[in-house]
Amino acid sequence: MLEPITKSRPSVSPSLLRQLLQIPVIVAALGYFVDIYDLLLFSIVRVQSLKDLGVADSAMLSQGIYLINTQMAGLLVGGIIWGILGDKRGRLSVLFGSILIYSLANIANGFVMSVDQYALLRFIAGVGLAGELGAGITLVAEILPKEIRGYGTSLVASVGLLGAVLAYFIADMFAWRIAYFIGGGLGLLLLLMRVSVFESGIFTKVKDRETVSRGNFLQLFATSSQFLKYLRCILIGLPVWFVAGILMTFSPEFGKALGLSEPIVAGKAVMWEYIGLAIGDLSSGVFSQYMNSRKKVLGLFLLWTASLVVVYLYVPFQSATMFYAICVALGFGVGYWALFVTIAAEQFGTNLRATVATTVPNFVRGSINIMTPLFLLFKDQLGIINGAALLGALTILTAYLGLWKMEETFGKDLNFLEE
Repeated sequence: MLEPITKSRPSVSPSLLRQLLQIPVIVAALGYFVDIYDLLLFSIVRVQSLKDLGVADSAMLSQGIYLINTQMAGLLVGGIIWGILGDKRGRLSVLFGSILIYSLANIANGFVMSVDQYALLRFIAGVGLAGELGAGITLVAEILPKEIRGYGTSLVASVGLLGAVLAYFIADMFAWRIAYFIGGGLGLLLLLMRVSVFESGIFTKVKDRETVSRGNFLQLFATSSQFLKYLRCILIGLPVWFVAGILMTFSPEFGKALGLSEPIVAGKAVMWEYIGLAIGDLSSGVFSQYMNSRKKVLGLFLLWTASLVVVYLYVPFQSATMFYAICVALGFGVGYWALFVTIAAEQFGTNLRATVATTVPNFVRGSINIMTPLFLLFKDQLGIINGAALLGALTILTAYLGLWKMEETFGKDLNFLEE
């Protein structure tokens, strides 16, 4: 049951740009920038760091999967914790707490001496990283007028995703331990900027109403319709992490299987994919505003992704340069990440919005714990190329299934509660 509440929103400025470039939007974008830097840094320095820790080449894939799964398990746990806190204590409490935890954890990553230490700290970092995107998108969605909400959330994601580009260049210029120190330091610096950020007016109104249940995670499973709505939000995001977590992270192995003479560098593949992703995120937000639809744009981007997965896996490349160009195109295809999180935030009322917007992207990221065992199973049965193709087909078809009966939320007023 939906109950209306009194809406609190900043007055509309005469300039669209002035409305968008509010301090909370800028700080949320920079926060996501640091978040992505730290989240993707392991994928970029995986080979270098594991070699320095004494891992043999034959164990590089299995140990890499172990560490990625550990980090993603942290994201799953953190997604639930920060989501609930975001609705109970406020969006700002999450933005402060999460960045402190993952910044300190990433600094500690620079001191690891074993794979098990590495795994523990990637788990802690994952818990911290889980809160950044959902809380930031929720805050931005609630403070901006509904007519330009899509521009704001796309801006946050587009700026944020460029953190992967910085991570690549930092890892290329410095040793992997220094790259972790720099990421942690950037997070602590950003923490100081957050002092000037104000809380969402919509949330403040709800917080003052003691009778309203906030951040009740189990409420998402109270009815079949509520659960299915929540599940659809998760399913539509699966292809994004199939591309990032499988195709990009293990791009050196795919490059070898495709017979490229020049070795593929995972960090470079991740960097180029995220450049495409940043462009795609900005484009998908603009397209959704132009088409007055979230669903239509998401459907088109999924179609583009499916086409590029086929190209990535089956079209013979002549050079590594061409391979990286396909990584950019693939990144553009899954560049509906901001749109996907915005849809999740718009589906649910203010008392559950942060819970949903924080848990959904982290459940998608955490789905790598299901994808990697399936990938290894399919790889053993069908080979690395056909195994990846089968997994990609499953994730994209599942995303379309989630999109099928999803509510269109473009221009939806967020001034309501879930009861």
